[in-house]
Amino acid sequence: MNKLDIFASEQLKAEVPSFNIGDTIRIHNRIKEGARERIQLFEGTVIARHGSGISETFTVRRVAYGVGVEKTFPLHSPNVVKVEITRRGKVRRAKLYYLRGRVGKASKVKELI
Repeated sequence: MNKLDIFASEQLKAEVPSFNIGDTIRIHNRIKEGARERIQLFEGTVIARHGSGISETFTVRRVAYGVGVEKTFPLHSPNVVKVEITRRGKVRRAKLYYLRGRVGKASKVKELI
């Protein structure tokens, strides 16, 4: 292994939560504001997962005050403190980009029972 691979393997999280596309998750994200630190929650539907290893990311979408908000989080980032799965979604696509054009009940994902 070269030095880059060794460094990347040390930075990986030991326990990675298993969530899929369409799941509704709650992310506990560490925010630094000057000298203070706080935990901010972001809850929404997972619409995409990209990459593998240290560079794996996932995109979460939610609608806040009538405006769609999407955030992309690195899975192995130390700023992502915890990921909670609120509900499992039943989808037949690998990427849910079509939800961007949906409004109201049409943008809901069926729940996996």
